[in-house]
Amino acid sequence: MASGIRDKVAIIGMGCSRFGERWESSAEDLMLEAFAEAIADAGIERDRIEAGWLGVFYQEQSVSKSGLPLSMALRLPNVPVTRVENLCATGTEALRGAAYAVASGAVDVALAMGVEKLKDTGFGGLPERTKGTFEDQWQPGFTPPGAFAQLATAYAARHGVGIADLRRAMAHVSCKSHANAVKNPKAHLRFPITPEQVLAAPTIAFPLGVLDCCGVSDGAACAIVTTPAIAATLGKRDHVAIKALQLAPSNGVEMGHESWDGSHTLTTPIAAARAYREAGITRPGEALDLVEVHDCFSITELVLMEDLGLSEPGRAPADILDGRYDRDGALPCQVDGGLKCFGHPVGASGLRMTYEIYSQLLGRAGERQLTSPSLGLAHNLGGIPNRNVASVAIFGLASPP
Repeated sequence: MASGIRDKVAIIGMGCSRFGERWESSAEDLMLEAFAEAIADAGIERDRIEAGWLGVFYQEQSVSKSGLPLSMALRLPNVPVTRVENLCATGTEALRGAAYAVASGAVDVALAMGVEKLKDTGFGGLPERTKGTFEDQWQPGFTPPGAFAQLATAYAARHGVGIADLRRAMAHVSCKSHANAVKNPKAHLRFPITPEQVLAAPTIAFPLGVLDCCGVSDGAACAIVTTPAIAATLGKRDHVAIKALQLAPSNGVEMGHESWDGSHTLTTPIAAARAYREAGITRPGEALDLVEVHDCFSITELVLMEDLGLSEPGRAPADILDGRYDRDGALPCQVDGGLKCFGHPVGASGLRMTYEIYSQLLGRAGERQLTSPSLGLAHNLGGIPNRNVASVAIFGLASPP
């Protein structure tokens, strides 16, 4: 019977570029920036890497359809490279490939890289992709803000929450992330905002305003993984272990069946349940020390608190306003600033979230360091509420055998 990959894979090095409007840098430059930090952190030679996974979503705007830009930019030693894409979970998908290769025994050391170069595309938001049945048949003319605005109104209707009260909680989500990003030199938007500014900002798709939306940016993040036994030989006496890594994609029910009311995501609870089971967690709200969730919009973070089982149904607005997810709250969320302040270079976001948890667990987060965290969760939601892929990864401190 399958046992998962709990404690079979150690992360021995990570790197993250500065996120932002990186006009001066190519996608390859951003990959090198992240890789240089990761390989130095791992303390190994480049020749130890036996396989690599490159996560890119908008390949035509970034690095092309091939995985070769990874091996060429990093001068990898002629090892297998694979390019992957899984909507906004693309970075996590790259990590999954590398982790599964190590856990299976196929390789000893593997690399995962996520990168996206969006600011040079000429689009104000995310660029258009090639259309097809996936887009045209089910969601012609949709926009991400419009889709998540519908999530907000459906949530309010289901739980009897007034829109004004919901918007106050959403404003707190945005303000929390901005306050945290001030302490993070790699974040894109490093300035505080007030609830009044959020509520008075121009409307994008009611009830979402400009300051409820994450930005568009360029960035890259990288992880190097191996077995716990090899980590020990490298002097990593305490390392960050992958406790769980689970994905759940939509199967079409949301788009074609009335059993879903649009007030939550169907995939996140499924991925979360699988991840908690793999990690051996029965009470996630008590076990976890920090979380990074896919806050593409403020309402998304709010809803995900319930989808992940961290707030009771209908309680997320109150929990948020009570400070439960603040940096000094019971379960800090987005302590690095989240997508809200890093932006969302799609291929990089999942690994960027992992980088923050990795840094926190090892006590390397500088000004934003939490007190002795030992278990963290990273969540991605790729797509829109009625067709998406959810990924849930759990990381913890572990001692080598």
